[in-house]
Amino acid sequence: MNRFKAVVFDWAGTTIDFGSFAPMGVFVEAFRHFEIEATIAEARAPMGAPKRDHIKAMITAPRLAAEWARVHGAAPTEADIDRVYEVFVPMNEKVVADYATLVPGAREAVDRLRGMGLRIGSTTGYTRSIMENVFPVAAAQGYAPDCCVCSDDLPEGRPGPLQMYQCFIDLRVWPAAAVVKVDDTPPGIAEGVNAGCLTVGVALSGNIVGRTPQELAALSADERQTLRMGATEVLRAAGAQHVIDTVADLPELLMQLHPRS
Repeated sequence: MNRFKAVVFDWAGTTIDFGSFAPMGVFVEAFRHFEIEATIAEARAPMGAPKRDHIKAMITAPRLAAEWARVHGAAPTEADIDRVYEVFVPMNEKVVADYATLVPGAREAVDRLRGMGLRIGSTTGYTRSIMENVFPVAAAQGYAPDCCVCSDDLPEGRPGPLQMYQCFIDLRVWPAAAVVKVDDTPPGIAEGVNAGCLTVGVALSGNIVGRTPQELAALSADERQTLRMGATEVLRAAGAQHVIDTVADLPELLMQLHPRS
């Protein structure tokens, strides 16, 4: 009997959008709409959380909170978070499909996992309105998971486990230990930990490294290793039990964890 019944993947930085560029750029532009210049690092820091929570984390961080107060004459409020979020969502809806290219090897990995008898689920920090622009682009490349639970489908998202619980229901799989959660961000890893799943972080394709495949290829082996080690440390601290470079490496890892007789 196979130890694993399902794999639940994240999207941006894990199965699509190598380097997780779509959300990062839109966060910067959304804050610029309100005359606030957020840095790339500030935009990437809370990545993986539901997008309103992400905006709240950014706008309440000390530097950006002070900048908001300087520009707007008062500290940011919940209403201000809503205002930024209302700008962010349609902006992300417009551009997300342009970044929905599958991570190299993702389709082949999913096909192999299905051949191993595993069901394929997904969770995301994106809203469903954003994901509706991603689904057809991913499907055209051969990737269509059995379910997707979006950040606004339930009352609470990452790092809580509710999206994973919904995946268990949608996929009809249990116990939690038979499900593998794969993600490139600490909130996404924490989601899997809190649900009781085996957790696997992806280092090189994700938000932490934030590079394109071409940029990574241009680096020396030592430079790539430094980036790999840095991302691995962050993901391990979040609770990742295993860390791989990209999802292309996942089938081999699962075979090692549960070799067939």
